[in-house]
Amino acid sequence: MENSGLWLLWAALATTIVLYLSILRRYAGGGKRLPPGPTPLPLIGNLLSLRGVAHHRLASLARTYGPVMSIKLGLNSVVVLSTKDAAREAITRHDRHLAARAVPDTFRACGFADRSVVFLPSADPWWKSLRGIQGTHIFTPRGFAAVRPIRERKVREITDYFRKHVGEELVIRETIHTGVLNLVSSSFFSVDIAVLGSESAQEFRELVDQIFEVFAKPNVSDYVPFLQPFDLQGLRRSTEKIFKRIFSLLDDIIERRLAHTRANKEKHNDFLDVLVELMASGNIDREHVMAMLFESFVAGGDTVAFTVEWVMAMLLRNPSVMAKVRAEITDVLGGKETIEEPDAAKLPYLQAVLKETMRLHSVAPLQVPHSVVEDGVEIGGYAVPKGTVVIFNAWAIMRDPTAWERPDEFLPERFLQREPKLDFRGKEFEFMPFGSGRRICPGMPLAERIVPFILASMLHTFEWQLPKGMAPEALDVSERFMSANILAVPLKTVPVLIN
Repeated sequence: MENSGLWLLWAALATTIVLYLSILRRYAGGGKRLPPGPTPLPLIGNLLSLRGVAHHRLASLARTYGPVMSIKLGLNSVVVLSTKDAAREAITRHDRHLAARAVPDTFRACGFADRSVVFLPSADPWWKSLRGIQGTHIFTPRGFAAVRPIRERKVREITDYFRKHVGEELVIRETIHTGVLNLVSSSFFSVDIAVLGSESAQEFRELVDQIFEVFAKPNVSDYVPFLQPFDLQGLRRSTEKIFKRIFSLLDDIIERRLAHTRANKEKHNDFLDVLVELMASGNIDREHVMAMLFESFVAGGDTVAFTVEWVMAMLLRNPSVMAKVRAEITDVLGGKETIEEPDAAKLPYLQAVLKETMRLHSVAPLQVPHSVVEDGVEIGGYAVPKGTVVIFNAWAIMRDPTAWERPDEFLPERFLQREPKLDFRGKEFEFMPFGSGRRICPGMPLAERIVPFILASMLHTFEWQLPKGMAPEALDVSERFMSANILAVPLKTVPVLIN
């Protein structure tokens, strides 16, 4: 009896403490109520609730706790937004207050986060300078027009590679990734960083994969910030070794350009020439140049390759949609031997297929988390204090049943019927695959051009088949989330040349 009474006493005490902490947590925002959410465990918070595919688990929790939900990732306070209305309020009212980033400890290796357009807060003078350089010299109509012939040549090289492997079973993402690396490097820096199928392509691919593998591992330094200096799991040290090798490859590109300029005094009139001139004038240092090169390759190569793979998977799984796309290409482009980049804009159904795929299977379902830089932020009537991490669950937002009918179904026609027409700029908030506001992905204008062009080129030249004996409904389109949302099983398909 005494033991029973003691256990009851401990249970009552524990219940009281939990309730007290819950109340304290709910009203920790200067007297205003914090968003509701699951009760966190000591030290680890709600991490156990996110086992599996993170954006799926967060969407499931939001169905219980609401579109503005509070969780704990270790000791970090996080608010998750899961509907278009919550996203609209956050961006239209508080974009400036959400302008900082939550930086994973691995990306602090080699001081990368302090030079990164992705991770610098938008109030930082360097961020403004780097975005200014991108906006003035890369992502402009004139800049895109100047290097369009290069993009078209590089996409032809991708289709030429497929032509050499007609009838063979290929992993789409590998070929596309290498081809896009060369497209980006040739467009901006007038060099091919990799040859399709080469050892250099394989090394660069493996180095990038290694970084994302390290990043995908749970890191105690991210969840218990006061342990960051100790790097207990050695993940930052591992990333540092990988960064050093990648940066040495990129430094070689810069050094070759400097030597060429000194010897010949002639210019390539590309983005690297601009960066070299800015280095010479002291407006940017070599480390910032390498960081910009790295982000261009990784963001361009991975995002495009994974998106193309997702679109091809959805087409192969939905033969009737594939047939409509092929009919549109035949009707619009006819017997044209080689298509050009502007031709893709004449294919509205293909564009709708791309948008619908990105709605259902965004490569960046949680985007890059924001961080609140000052107090006074309220979303959905709840306080979001300074220092809170804010996650836009784009996967949930783009399946918001208040914005989309039959939101989990693959229906490209919805983008043809919808008024006003939705673009990639995230201004309507129910469709924001590249984010929205001042932290929208700067590479969006490039992806908007080259992804439809690559798809149109592939579908114009080849029929695509699943491996022998596989039925469309057997194709696995389940998701795996690491640093990006990818097909859990890489897509294997067979190109068949159209006569």
